[in-house]
Amino acid sequence: MTTIYGELKPSPRILLGPGPSDVNPRVLKAMTTPMLGYMDAEFIQIMDETADMLRAVFGTKNALTLPVSGTGMSGMESALCNVIEPDDEIIVCIKGYFGGRIADIAERLGGKPTIVEAEWGTIIPPEKVEDALKKVKAKVVAIVHAETSTGILQPLDEISEIVHKHDALFLVDCVTSLGGQPVDLDRRCIDIAYSGTQKCLGGPPGLAPISFSGKAVETIKNRKTKIPSFYFDMTLLERYWSGEKRAYHHTVSMTMVYALREALRVVLEEGLDARYERHQCNAEMLKSGLTAMGLELIAQDGYRAPMLTTVAIPDGISDVNIRKSLMNEHGIEIGGGLGDFAGKAWRIGLMGESSTQKNVLLLLSALEKLLSKEGYKVEPGAGVSAAVR
Repeated sequence: MTTIYGELKPSPRILLGPGPSDVNPRVLKAMTTPMLGYMDAEFIQIMDETADMLRAVFGTKNALTLPVSGTGMSGMESALCNVIEPDDEIIVCIKGYFGGRIADIAERLGGKPTIVEAEWGTIIPPEKVEDALKKVKAKVVAIVHAETSTGILQPLDEISEIVHKHDALFLVDCVTSLGGQPVDLDRRCIDIAYSGTQKCLGGPPGLAPISFSGKAVETIKNRKTKIPSFYFDMTLLERYWSGEKRAYHHTVSMTMVYALREALRVVLEEGLDARYERHQCNAEMLKSGLTAMGLELIAQDGYRAPMLTTVAIPDGISDVNIRKSLMNEHGIEIGGGLGDFAGKAWRIGLMGESSTQKNVLLLLSALEKLLSKEGYKVEPGAGVSAAVR
């Protein structure tokens, strides 16, 4: 018997988790644009325009700047596999879940990770990085800018100076921060950075913007061993994404490139400074409302990422019940905790299109109602009033 499936009609959601975020209708419309061949001259022009806009958002003039096929994890793998060789020393700063993934991948590539740790919810102190560099001749120092598991926004300037004083490459995970906070690759002398399309850039998941400095490119060219991944080999991808004579590498998703191009247009039309201010203002509204409801913010004060807020789940309150009710009764998605924070925290994302005052007020109102049902004592309207003020 043949099963007949109905039309695809997913329920409408307000995506306020750690990603993906909501997508601008212009981006969705761009994804319906007809296909072009991967070597079509018109598509090559679209690729060039996309790379140019990526440079503007990254804050760089790096020639090797492009979107890797795959989500943010493909950016992480690509960043590491191109510069790490067997027995290379790499210092990995871990202050949350995704720093741990960097160490895992580096080890899989045959590298020797030295871990610099900080308690979850706090920043990595620069002096710890310097201490590690005095002990280990590291090729790369890697750190996460906005740690999605903890809501920490890591200061980068001082660490960058320390890394370059010791002649190492500085690698930064910008998956959550790009498009929501300045990353400024050239000003901060960041050698390798990668991100994802589905967070503050406001696109669907599926591409990982990445950028390599001239120094990083020279490191790739001077490798003693072959890059272990064909798919993520930057020497091959560079030939497809730049230069007068393009060489086929793999069939990229035209639809995803269209989406990223339109998402970047939206970002640049808003203006980077205005976009950063919007993310900051809405984050302050959210944090004021949560605090007024008596909820505890986990990330270290003064270093809280505006695009991702971690909230401690009150004693006696069911993590699953609240998140399920938010979804079923209000159509709002927020994230649960990862790693050390599993079952202990909620992760609330205000990224890209999802970062609006309306969403902040909707969430605070819904949370107050659901927490009260669970027996949590909160003054009616406290969160919304504080946010509005």
